Amino acid sequence: MHLPDSAAAPPRLDRKAVGAVVLGNALEFYDFTIYAFFAKSIGATFFPSGSATDSLLASLALFGIGYVMRPIGGVVIGAFADRAGRKPAMLITIALMALGMLMLAACPGTAVLGVWAQVIVIAGRLIQGLALGGEVGPSTAFLIEAAPARHRGFVTSWQIASQGCAALVAGLAATGLTLVLGEAAMADWGWRLMFGLGLLVVPVGLVIRSHLPETAGEGHDPSAAHSTAGVVGRLLREHGRMLGLTFLVIAASTVSNAIGTNMPVYAGATLGLSEMAANAVPIALGLASVAFPLLGGWLADRFGRRPVMIWPRALILALAVPAFLWMLRAPSALNVYTVTFLLSALSSINAAAIIVGIPESLPQAVRSAGLSIVYAVSVSVFGGSTNYLVNWLIAATGDRMMPAYYLAAFSAVGTVAALLLPETRGRDIHGDAAARA
Repeated sequence: MHLPDSAAAPPRLDRKAVGAVVLGNALEFYDFTIYAFFAKSIGATFFPSGSATDSLLASLALFGIGYVMRPIGGVVIGAFADRAGRKPAMLITIALMALGMLMLAACPGTAVLGVWAQVIVIAGRLIQGLALGGEVGPSTAFLIEAAPARHRGFVTSWQIASQGCAALVAGLAATGLTLVLGEAAMADWGWRLMFGLGLLVVPVGLVIRSHLPETAGEGHDPSAAHSTAGVVGRLLREHGRMLGLTFLVIAASTVSNAIGTNMPVYAGATLGLSEMAANAVPIALGLASVAFPLLGGWLADRFGRRPVMIWPRALILALAVPAFLWMLRAPSALNVYTVTFLLSALSSINAAAIIVGIPESLPQAVRSAGLSIVYAVSVSVFGGSTNYLVNWLIAATGDRMMPAYYLAAFSAVGTVAALLLPETRGRDIHGDAAARA
């Protein structure tokens, strides 16, 4: 993939540069998948308990604690990228991500360090949450500012596609290593190797990112961007309506993703499928998450950002209830895989348009902070709560359709919000005036 320049485009992007930029997003989903695979082992290592359930819940709480730091990372690092540039911010986030992963992978267990082991891994997850909250804004801003205008959608869609690629790689690597080492060794120490494998790509990412061109220079307004407070103040003062709408659009996308990741639990606990059938559901999720974001980016370049934000989300709204009814009336592995793939494909197409359309709607001097903040807050609020809420609603009401109703409600909100957003395809994004919504 070597992308042609437009007449006045910034330096060209090749596969290596795009790969280095999307590496942060990929690492996040690699870490997410590995943690999900080995949550029980991590709990036993750092939160040993007489109850296996208590140990697992403590492990899941450790995973969730990083969400607390995401909005802070979105504000601090997102604004830093608007003040100091995309490249230094991207170097900081990937370094912090690596530090957080290393603190978990290398920390001795509670049996060796006692309570200090828990302190270290909690600190590591907080650091990683800070980095993840600040990663998406600078890296996405860089991609849309460096890409040729007519290919912005496709180039930026690699942010979403990299997530699916990383999840698939993580799942395949974890399965392969378990077959080689055995389940006992993986539970004892092999899970640490999986995080180590992810860390191996960090030096490459740091080197390539350090040689990338800076894309934010000419768009800066020093009078408005002299501090984090200045960036955030301008963002809220001049673009509050835009932030509100984009929060709703991203919230709908976040809920879709969460419903998809909950499908293995739904298939097993609610539909009564075998453990083997339920555990294979993420394959359908991952396959759709690799190919369809790229299709969404291509469609956004060809037909515009708004149609690709609106129509896939409207289709999810229309299909959510019938699709879940079909699974309930004919519960089979094939039906679950089909519904998971379809909803994930539509959500992936939609997400590709969101990830390019939202930063294009904002001036360059607040672009990174704007996307970072709304993305981090949305993921923190809805990414960490959706799976719990839908399963609690099923248990509280006895209605197994609750995930469908929840998904449809957020899709309705997301569709309306997308209808109110401006079209940004072809917009001059390299000057603040041109980028105003």
